[in-house]
Amino acid sequence: MSSLTVLSLTDSFAQLWPALADECGLRLVVASGAEAFDGLDDGVGVVAAGGAEEDLAPMLRRLSPAGAEIAALGAAADHRVAVGVVRAGASEYFALPGDLEQLRTWLRERAERLTARASRSAFATREGEKYRFEGILGESAALRAALDRASRVIPHANVTVLITGETGTGKELLARAIHYNGPRREAPFVDVNCAAIPDTLLESELFGHEKGAFTDASSAKPGLFEVANGGTLFLDEIGHLPVGLQGKLLRALEERAIRRVGGTRTIAMDVRVMAATHVDLADAVRRGEFREDLYFRLNVIPLHIPPLRERRADILLLARHFAARFAAEYGVPEPVITAGAERELLGRPWPGNVRELRNTIERALLLGGGGELDGRDVAADAAPPAASAEVLPFPATMGEITRAAARAMVERCGGNKSEAARRLGVSRARLQRLLDASGGTDDDGEDSDA
Repeated sequence: MSSLTVLSLTDSFAQLWPALADECGLRLVVASGAEAFDGLDDGVGVVAAGGAEEDLAPMLRRLSPAGAEIAALGAAADHRVAVGVVRAGASEYFALPGDLEQLRTWLRERAERLTARASRSAFATREGEKYRFEGILGESAALRAALDRASRVIPHANVTVLITGETGTGKELLARAIHYNGPRREAPFVDVNCAAIPDTLLESELFGHEKGAFTDASSAKPGLFEVANGGTLFLDEIGHLPVGLQGKLLRALEERAIRRVGGTRTIAMDVRVMAATHVDLADAVRRGEFREDLYFRLNVIPLHIPPLRERRADILLLARHFAARFAAEYGVPEPVITAGAERELLGRPWPGNVRELRNTIERALLLGGGGELDGRDVAADAAPPAASAEVLPFPATMGEITRAAARAMVERCGGNKSEAARRLGVSRARLQRLLDASGGTDDDGEDSDA
């Protein structure tokens, strides 16, 4: 509980404090001297001197604890006294009894603010423990090199970071570890998947909009940049950011300010931006699908997380970790991973990386036969049936064949367009254009007969 520290220079107002402290949810500390205000970061202070207002300013100059809020109280409703004590370091001056209600409101607001700050601090501590670097398991040289570089970024709150790696390698986990172990830990960590939000909504989602900016904008809405102010904005799948938005993001990064959709006011931002992608951005730049200047602006500190197939020494370590974790979560005995299961795990290519391994162990633990996991428990699922071949009218144009291949890959990936784009080696935006094309000219300039 936060404290209300009261230093009375006279006997006036003494009867007020127990009731006020209790009413505002503060623990009352009656100070006998200035030393009680040392380290007042988790509380609020009052210096009271009804009838001896001339003593307030000298006492306040002796206190002046950094970052603390202290109110001065007197009986004289005199603006010269108020100006003097504020110049001496007081946050407010209240003349009692006339300002009693204002004092009560001031104390309540400070108590609520301190409670919120304590809550954020406790949350940040829990998240820091959850996402500590020691929690990113693996002993391979490639992973440890990435974590070592990431650890050097932590103290620098404004440095932009670009995390690359295949789907399922743990890019967001690394971003959270950087945030919750750094100086912005008590501020928000806001993540947004650029591939999961329709292009038409993404600009408003990131930058916010003003009332009337478009048909459905019945009220103003802050964007995620504003929500993340003071903390970190994590832009996942940045490779799928529409080209039209890339320039606006670049400007926000360069100027550290944004402008809402339909707005004219520039809003200053104090945000660390981290981005992640499984797309080769350098290749996307060469194809003209990603701005070169934005790529260089994001790629200040590049961090690459290697795929699981390149760190096979970590597979069994991770498997045992997930087995223990899910056994505790589901209230079952921790299973033994047999030699047969180890051979099966080490022989898999793991295209889904750590996420696929985690899901495999969770499924094996829930569906397995008991106290151990064998090779059959962790075996790969049977390959999904091949997507039905699309019947094309022949002779078919190259555009028709390309679009049919795009539709077939999306079907094979269960509707996951990001994964389909990765397997086809194209951007998600280009895949969407192929899926949307019907008649006219396709992306490759071929005339369509459909």
